[in-house]
Amino acid sequence: MVCGTNYPLSICFIVVNEFCERFSYYGMKALLTLYFLTYLHWDKDLSTAIYHAFSSLCYFTPILGAIIADSWLGKYKTIIYLSIVYVIGHVVKSVGAIPTVGNTDVHIALSMVGLILIAFGTGGIKPCVAAFGGDQFDEEHTSERQKFFSIFYMSINAGSLLSTVITPILRSDVQCFGGDCYALAFGVPAALMIVALVVFISGSSLYKRSPPEGNILLEVCSCIGFAIRNRWQRAKYDPPRKHWLDWAEEKYSKRLIQEIKMVLRVLVLYIPLPMFWALFDQQGSRWTIQAARMNMAFVSMLNALLILVFVPIFDLIIYPLVGFCRINITPLRKMAAGMIFAALAFGAATLVEVNVVKTVVDPAPEGSYLMQVYNLAGGNVTVKIPGSGLFPEQIPHLQDPPEYVTLPVVGSGQGQTIDVTLNGKTSEFQYPVEQQKAYSIILYSDTGAVKCELVGDPQTALNSTEYSRLVKVLRRTSSVPFVCLCFRYSNVNCSLQACSNLNLGLLDFGGSYTFVLMEESGTIVPYKMEDVKANDVHIAWQIPQYALITMGEVLFSITGLEFSYSQAPANMKSVLQGGWLLTVAFGNVIVLIVAEGAGLEQWKEFLLFACLLLGVFIIFSIMAHFYTYVDPEQLDKVYMMNSSKEEDDHDDKKNKKSNDIHLVKAGQGTRL
Repeated sequence: MVCGTNYPLSICFIVVNEFCERFSYYGMKALLTLYFLTYLHWDKDLSTAIYHAFSSLCYFTPILGAIIADSWLGKYKTIIYLSIVYVIGHVVKSVGAIPTVGNTDVHIALSMVGLILIAFGTGGIKPCVAAFGGDQFDEEHTSERQKFFSIFYMSINAGSLLSTVITPILRSDVQCFGGDCYALAFGVPAALMIVALVVFISGSSLYKRSPPEGNILLEVCSCIGFAIRNRWQRAKYDPPRKHWLDWAEEKYSKRLIQEIKMVLRVLVLYIPLPMFWALFDQQGSRWTIQAARMNMAFVSMLNALLILVFVPIFDLIIYPLVGFCRINITPLRKMAAGMIFAALAFGAATLVEVNVVKTVVDPAPEGSYLMQVYNLAGGNVTVKIPGSGLFPEQIPHLQDPPEYVTLPVVGSGQGQTIDVTLNGKTSEFQYPVEQQKAYSIILYSDTGAVKCELVGDPQTALNSTEYSRLVKVLRRTSSVPFVCLCFRYSNVNCSLQACSNLNLGLLDFGGSYTFVLMEESGTIVPYKMEDVKANDVHIAWQIPQYALITMGEVLFSITGLEFSYSQAPANMKSVLQGGWLLTVAFGNVIVLIVAEGAGLEQWKEFLLFACLLLGVFIIFSIMAHFYTYVDPEQLDKVYMMNSSKEEDDHDDKKNKKSNDIHLVKAGQGTRL
C-alpha cells in the first residue's frame, strides 16, 4: 500500500504510464497537421482528411483491444504487446521525419506506416489501462477506486498539456537538417512511450492480474444476431413477442436479454453524437491551420489547460448554483447544452476566419491571373499596363507593390503588354500568361536600360528551371549578383561563400516575403520585400472559441461518460464504453468526408458544421425528452427477488410432493 493508505502501490506505475503515454500521443498529434502542410507539402484539405482518418482509426481500434484483452491475452499482456507496437510506430514516424532518409515518397510511406501502428497501439490499450488500474483495488475500497479514476484523468490532461507546449517548441526553436526539427519533435514522444512501457513493466510483480473471462461484447452481438435470425425464421409460425430481442429466449437468459435492451436504448441516443466530435476534434486540424496564419504561435494547448480550470468550476460553482435555483438539469440536458457551446465555438471560429482571410491572396479567377513586380533596376520605376489604372505610384528600388494585382488574360494565348519607365526612358515588354496562375516580373538594369524577366510566382510553383534562369539573368549585372527567394521564418543558407546564416529578423505570420541579397563592400546584405501583408489578427481572438469548445466538452464529454456508466448494468459497462468511443471515430469520419467532398471556403465550412450541430441538438433534445432513466441496481434487485421466489416456489413444490408421497405410503390418501 502507498504510505499506509488503502491505495495499492501498483497504481503509481499505472498512473505514470498513462501520463507518459498521453504525452507521447498528444505531443505527436499536436504537430501532425503542420507536419503534413510544411514537411510533406500537402494542401490543407488533404492534411485535414489524413489527420481525421488517423483520429478515427484510433477510436475504432479500442474495440479490437477489448476483444483481445477479454477473450485471449488478458489486460496485462494486451497492454505490454500493443505498447511495443505503439513504440515501433513512433520510431518509424520519427525516422520518416528525417530529410536525409530517402525521398518524399519514402517519407510519406514511413509516416503512414508509423501512424497506422500508433493507431493500433494507442487504441488497443485505451480500454485496458484504466480498467486494469481499477482491478488493483479490493472490493471494499470503492471510494479509493473512484479517487484513482480522478487521478488517472488528471494524469491524462497533465500529459496532454505539457506535450502540446513542449513539442511545438522542439519543432520550431531547434534546427536540424537545415530546417524545423520534426525528427526531434516526434522523437521525444517516442522516447516518452518507451519510458511508459518500461515503467509499466517495472511494476509487474505488484499487479493483480485477472485472467480472460470471455468478451461480453461478443456475447451481446451473438444474442442480437440469434434474435434476428430466429425472428426471421419463425415469425410466420410462432405468436408475436413483445420485443424483438425476446426471440433470443430459447438460447439466452432473460436477464441478459433485459440488460441488452437497456444498453440498446442508450446506444440509440448515441446516434446523433458523432456530430459533436466532428466539431471538437477540428481543434487539431482546421483550427491549427487557422492559427498558423495568425500573428503568433498556435494555442492548441489551451483546451488541455482550460479543461483543468473548468472542471472544478462547473463541479463546485455552476452545478450547485443551478441546483440552488431548483432547475432540474439532467445528464442529457447537460449534453444538449454542450452541443450548443460547441456550435457557438464554431460560430466564433467563423468570425475569426473571415478576418484572417482578408489578407490572404485568393487564387486568380477564370480568365484572369495574378501579378507582382520586383524592382531591382537601380532606381525608381513607373509601370503602366494599357487599359488599367494599376500601379499609379512609382515603385522604389528594391521594393514591390503592397499587394498582388489581378489582371485579365488578353485574347486567347496572347501576351500581356506593359510599359516600364526608368530615368525618363520608357520600354515596352510583352510576355505570355495563362489564366488562373500567378507570375512575378523582375525588373533590372543592363547597360543603362531596363530589362524585364517573367517567372512563375513562388507562391504557386517556382520550378527549378525558372529559378535557375532567374539567377542566371540577374548575375549578368554587377549590381545584382544573386537573388534568394525564401519562404522560411528563420535563417537562410545561401550558396555563395560570402553569405551564410543571414538573420532575416522577425517575419510575421500570414505574410509572404521575398529577399534580395546584395553584395556591398564584400558583405551580403538582405533586402526584404513584402509580397503579402502579414496578418494582424492576434492569436488571442482564438481564445473565445477554445473556451466555448472546452465548456462544451465539460458538459458533453464528462457528463456523457457518467451517463453511460450509470445507465448500464455492471457487466455491460464495457459495451457502452465501446459504443461511446465509436461516436468519436464516426465524428472524425464526418470531417473526413466534408474536408474531401464539400470544397467550401473555410469560413463557410465552419458555419456549416455549426448549423449541422444545431440541427443535431434539436434531434437529440427530442430523443432525450422521451428517454426514461433507469437504475441498473434495481434490475439486480428484481432478479434477486425473482430468483429467490423461484427457489421458494421450487422448494414448496418439492415439499408438497414429498408430503403427498408420505401420505400415500401411510394409506391416508387415495389420490396420486
